[in-house]
This record gives sequence, C-alpha cells and structure tokens, in this order.
Amino acid sequence: MKKKFETVAVGGTFDLFHKGHRALLRKAFKVGNRVLIGLCSDDFVKKMRKPHGIASYAERLEELEKLLKKKGVLERAEILPLDDEYGLTLSDTRIDAIVVSAETEPRAHKINEKRKSLGMASLPIVAVKMVLSEDLYPISSTRIWFEEIDREGNLL
Repeated sequence: MKKKFETVAVGGTFDLFHKGHRALLRKAFKVGNRVLIGLCSDDFVKKMRKPHGIASYAERLEELEKLLKKKGVLERAEILPLDDEYGLTLSDTRIDAIVVSAETEPRAHKINEKRKSLGMASLPIVAVKMVLSEDLYPISSTRIWFEEIDREGNLL
C-alpha cells in the first residue's frame, strides 16, 4: 500500500507509554513510509519542568523500541534524541509532514512559522485527536503519574 508521505516526523517525551502514544504512532506509520521519532532527551525534559518525575531517556527508548518491534514497524522507524521543540524539522530535508496530537498541534504551527522565516516550505500537519479516558478527559502521562488513570485510560 502506498503511504501518503515518504517520511514523517513525530516527537514526544513518551513517558509512561500509553494508549494515546500508541494512537499517535499508529497514525504516523499509517501516513508515512518512514517515521522519524524525536524522543525528548533528559536535558530537554528537565527544561520542561513537568510536575512529576520522568523515566530516563534510556528507559523511554527501550519501551518505545519494544512497542515498535511488537507492532512490526521498528525497521521503518528512526529514533533520535530531541533536544528542543524543533528537532530535525528545520534541517532534515527528508521530512514531508509532521504528525502531532491535537494538544501539540500549536507546536507544529510554530515549527512551520520558523521554517518560513528560514525560507523553507511549510510541512503538512497531520493532527490526531486526543484519546480520552473513561471519564472523557484526555489520557496523559501526568494523569497516569498522579494515579488518576491507568495507561489504557481506566479510572483508578
């Protein structure tokens, strides 16, 4: 089956890997033949000042690779450290589109603004709806961390 884009970019912390992360990656692999996954580095995570702890880059990388292997798409992925909100989107000419969650879509628009200021073409944005938990609020690592929900969105 021909994919819509040759190479797409997606990024995230991917901490406490959950149903929403799986939906985002599923969409990326559905629309792209090759998926560049920016995984937030430990230094970048520290700058985010999350209200909770986050697993190390190595732990998050291992969990991500395990899932991609299980889904049979690891060979189509390239996982790279993400040190800022732009990642490779300002330098890698292979990228044909950006895949984001509805929550992070504003960052994709910011990337395109920066690309325009550098004389680069905007990238198409593929936005994925947020996956809701059983209480109809978005599943997030923060909610899982604070034990409101589990990784599938079930209330605890």
